[in-house]
Amino acid sequence: MQSSERPATDLNHQFSLKRRVHIDALNIDVEEYEHATTGATHIHLDCPSDENVFMVALRTVPEDSTGVAHILEHTVLCGSERFPVRDPFFMMLRRSLNTFMNAFTSSDWTAYPFATQNRKDFQNLLEVYLDAVFFSRLDPLDFAQEGHRIEFEVEDDPESPLVYKGVVFNEMKGAMSSTPSILWDRLCYELFPNNTYHYNSGGDPECIPSLTYQDLRDFYATHYHPSNAIFLTFGNIPASEHQIEFESRVLSRFDRLDRRIEVTPAETFSEPRTATHPYAIDSQDETAKKTHHVLGWKLGESADLTAMLEAQLVSAVLMENSASPLMHYLETTPLGTSPSPLCGVEESIREMVFCCGIEGSEPEHAETFESEVLALITKVADTGISAERLEAILHQIELHQREISGDGMPYGLNLMLRALGAATHYGDPVGALDLDPVIGELRQRIQDPAYVPSLLRRLLIDNPHRIRLTVEPDPTLSAKRREAETARLAALKADLDDSAKAEILDLTAKLQARQQAEDDPSLLPRVEISDIPKTISEPEFRIAGAKAPQQRLYPTGTNGIVYQEWVAPLPAVSEDEEPLLPLLTGLMTELGLGDADYLSVQDRHSATVGGMSCGVMSRADRDNEQSASAWLAMSSKALANRAEDQVRLMADTLQSVRFDEHHRQRELLNQMRARRDESITGNGHTLAMTAACAGMSPLALRAHEQRGLEGIRRLRALDDQAAKDDGIAAIAADLESLYGKLFNAPDVRLATIADPSQLEQAAAYAASILPLHASPDHQMSLWKPTAVRESRAELWVVNTQVNFCAKAYPTVPAAHGDAPVLSVLAAYLRNGFLHRAIREHGGAYGGGASHDSSVAAFRFFSYRDPRLVETLNDFDASVSWLLDRKQDKLALEEAILSVIASLDKPGSPAGEARRHFNDHLFDRTREQREQFRAGVINTSLDDLRRVAETYLVNGEASVAVISNHELSNSDAVRDLGLTTQSLL
Repeated sequence: MQSSERPATDLNHQFSLKRRVHIDALNIDVEEYEHATTGATHIHLDCPSDENVFMVALRTVPEDSTGVAHILEHTVLCGSERFPVRDPFFMMLRRSLNTFMNAFTSSDWTAYPFATQNRKDFQNLLEVYLDAVFFSRLDPLDFAQEGHRIEFEVEDDPESPLVYKGVVFNEMKGAMSSTPSILWDRLCYELFPNNTYHYNSGGDPECIPSLTYQDLRDFYATHYHPSNAIFLTFGNIPASEHQIEFESRVLSRFDRLDRRIEVTPAETFSEPRTATHPYAIDSQDETAKKTHHVLGWKLGESADLTAMLEAQLVSAVLMENSASPLMHYLETTPLGTSPSPLCGVEESIREMVFCCGIEGSEPEHAETFESEVLALITKVADTGISAERLEAILHQIELHQREISGDGMPYGLNLMLRALGAATHYGDPVGALDLDPVIGELRQRIQDPAYVPSLLRRLLIDNPHRIRLTVEPDPTLSAKRREAETARLAALKADLDDSAKAEILDLTAKLQARQQAEDDPSLLPRVEISDIPKTISEPEFRIAGAKAPQQRLYPTGTNGIVYQEWVAPLPAVSEDEEPLLPLLTGLMTELGLGDADYLSVQDRHSATVGGMSCGVMSRADRDNEQSASAWLAMSSKALANRAEDQVRLMADTLQSVRFDEHHRQRELLNQMRARRDESITGNGHTLAMTAACAGMSPLALRAHEQRGLEGIRRLRALDDQAAKDDGIAAIAADLESLYGKLFNAPDVRLATIADPSQLEQAAAYAASILPLHASPDHQMSLWKPTAVRESRAELWVVNTQVNFCAKAYPTVPAAHGDAPVLSVLAAYLRNGFLHRAIREHGGAYGGGASHDSSVAAFRFFSYRDPRLVETLNDFDASVSWLLDRKQDKLALEEAILSVIASLDKPGSPAGEARRHFNDHLFDRTREQREQFRAGVINTSLDDLRRVAETYLVNGEASVAVISNHELSNSDAVRDLGLTTQSLL
């Protein structure tokens, strides 16, 4: 309940410090506070980072699959008491220099994080976030937009059929087209029959329309209260400064809530159970080898840190890599084609889950699969595990604990999420960050040979809380769901009287009016162009030695981890060899080396490195997108005490990969194919943009043919070829020939990244052990692409309930003066038109535009979109909107800020060093980056009109759409003249 505000003099006395702990492995001080009146928790991670991070999380425990927590997460960000504008979240995205802004709905918590390097920006975002979370307006029209509503198919025609609309409704249709999401949803449904995990917290599209506006308000009143809140902060702003803001803006208005919100533990099964569920498959082909089998166990509580690491230990013993007994079985069993995407421990929920499975199976194999898995686990428990193997597993856990991530999301946010799980379930968030004591305890326990076998028996063999889940393909399920939805809507319409029809028309009109209304932006705080940093920083480095090979040394804080980079120019490859490149680089770290088979090499990986990868990096010339260069690259990371073994493993992988383990290569091909297929619906907008750009430059075509939809088709063809007699042997021979050509290149370059005290020794190991082949007498022609410029119009058919649309125009490369202007134009169109048209009105989960100077293309896109033709029309309408009306200088500044925030987003210390090294390889300089930033900052409204007219009005567009089989046969799509490409 809310109370009257407390006097300002109380602001510094409301929080009591419960403990302060320095964590050596992370080089941070963790402070845990409790608010006296409300009981709110504040966890502050104190460190010298200029990137300050904030997150407020609420325990959210839904009791159905209507998606109430998820829809509330969206609706909360649509206007609040102090900021009564329609769209403060997306408006602040463009009025900020944030390095991260988002909101998350998990199974049992909802969180609102942001990060920025600018103190003024931090204050602005903090005010908006706090007011949004605790004093949201929850306008019924926002609920209709973000959650669900019914409209007439023809918006102003009450005689037309009814349709469901809503951002979350369509988002979850897309999410539940993903096979891994279906498997996890069905596993939790069966494994937790009597608590919140039984339900889909994101929302089941069949249940979402049952959620009422009052249900939403009631959930907000009970869950969005400071007594149920966890505040987390990271960076160099003192905890006391944060607490003054928390108290004055939120907490002073609340009393303690007399209710403890928590997940009820599941009732333990008395014996294992089985379950079978269908999943939709739209392919007209046979359903053979498309069944999934998964075994899932409920384990102990994740807030028990010892139990959590014991679960990780058991999972790693069984499935860490291909040499682990259970993973080896899953990869090689003839009952399926590859391991399930559901393998390992899920520790983010209150009671952890261990699961393993196979895909590409048949329904009748379920019982055999279960009995063989249980027999294998029993055998492992009976025979025991070597001390060396257990020590290697603990090495991996320690490395993961130490690593400073932050190249995908801010490092501070990664740490917060690690602490949040324990805090959500009233456990020890500080202990969750400092696992060294628990790792030390496990090191002692594994000295007892009976310890891990006893864990296997207690957690798995003798644990009755187990589900054997079978998920079978059903080619009729999609049609049945569409028919059921149509029937439900028809029944609703049959019950409508004139008054009810008028209400629907009125809601549609009011929502459209709200979406078209111009909010007063002055109600929100903002940073300005003058707040943009004048310069950009670069990591410190030095070059070792005066002779080839060139080696760059980067001294930076890595918490005792060494990163090594080996690169060499990509030699010329033939047209037949080009498609094999991603396969070769993907397989290299998974095969045997020299006389050692792949199983022993996998054990060597586990004991040595925390990860090793090989790939090809390519970039177009800055002044010509039709010309490009490429480098082969191998990267690894390891604890400093394994730095010598690290580079020896890299050297062996560069020199002695075995290609005679044909069965292993066949398994890996199966797995690659499965993972790529499963990635389509989660990555559809990127795949659609890549397809739309494929004709615009050689690197764009290469991306489509290797990482894009065409790459998926080619990988399937290789997998099918491998299944034929001697097929895999022929592929292996081609790979071995290509391997011999690639990894004997001149001009090798190295980079070593480590803590200053460990850098010299690690660099010396790399220089003396890694293969160099830098003789000036060694001549070799290098890879150069063939120019390409053509338009495309394609529709790719996959298993999906929603669409992904893309339209692209050829533009200019990075060095051209219009490149930074085009980046600003993309942000301007997204902010001013596309977001409103595609997301708010159209109901897609997302949409926008971007400029990719590396392939010289301007791309429009939509994500999880219920529309197709209308969205493509909206892309064109955005350009007309720009050219046909007077534009806003403030909106231009917001677009500039968006682009600069993206350009200046920091990575981890090691990530920044790697980026600098890669820029050097392609002759990118700090001066060029600053010139591009200056071009962004100095963009004018006249510049926007000029580049739009030059490239988008007169340019030849390419279109690529990802959709389903039914829509591909519609008259509207046929009228677009798209060539159909099927991935069913």
